[in-house]
Order: sequence, then structure tokens, then C-alpha cells
Amino acid sequence: MKDEILSKLKKIQLLVLDFDGVLTDNRVFVDKNGVESVACNRSDSLGIELLRESKNIDTIVISKEKNAVVKARCSKLSIECYSGINDKLELLERISNDKNISLINIAYIGNDSNDVSCMENVGISVAVNDSHETAISVADILLNKKGGYGAVREFIDMLLAQ
Repeated sequence: MKDEILSKLKKIQLLVLDFDGVLTDNRVFVDKNGVESVACNRSDSLGIELLRESKNIDTIVISKEKNAVVKARCSKLSIECYSGINDKLELLERISNDKNISLINIAYIGNDSNDVSCMENVGISVAVNDSHETAISVADILLNKKGGYGAVREFIDMLLAQ
């Protein structure tokens, strides 16, 4: 990994995640009653806990998805959740101001075109392996793992190693 990226990793104070395609594999399961569910990876969950405990770095989710499954999963992980968000960058800038954390000290993991504006404005932009090419094209780091298969943990391990 380039020295510039390693230097930036050491300065990260907040990890921001998209939900679908990052904490999940981007699929949704719908039962006959229209109830939606998703699959998440427990290693991502443990990584989020380790990051909070070891480095005192919080994780938040900013998602376009409105389904209650997003908030339910984030509640279980004890992380802030913003769902139904169309302008992610506007919200990210507000969060940055509210938390008094410069955008340069934020890492953002995304996977699709609606994450690009955030990825372009943070200190470290990260794309999961199966991201849309628009997200890959702006990512500082392209992870080896796909969304929903431990990609978040892969990046958290990089942060923990600093």
C-alpha cells in the first residue's frame, strides 16, 4: 500500500458506510407477504466493535434504502444510521460539522454511483470488490472482498493495523 494512503489511514476518526452492497451483498429477499430481509456478515460486525473499542473510531451508515432492515441492523451494531437519504454528501458534510471531524479524517466505503460524491470528498475512499465502475474509479482502495462477504472487516483490519 502506498505511503500516502498509510499516512491517511492513521488520521481516520470516523468510518462511514453505505448499507446495501457494503454491509450486504446487495441482494434483498422478499417473502410472500412483501417482508424484506438481507444477509450480513458477522465478521463485519465484530470488526465494527473492535474499531470502536480499540481505536475509539465510530462507524455510521448513510443509506438511500428506506426499509426498516437498515435501522434494525444498525441498532444491533450500536451504530448511527441515516436511511432514506438522497443527498448523501449534504448529510455527510453536516455530520462532519456536528462531530467536528474534518472530511479529510473520514473514510467512506461505498459501492455504487450514489456513493461517488461522498467518496470524492473524504480522506480515504474505499470500494468493495464488486462495486460499480463509477465507485471503483474514484476509490483510493479497492478491497479484495465483495460487499456482504467481510469487505468492511477487511478495511477495518487495515485501520487496526495502523
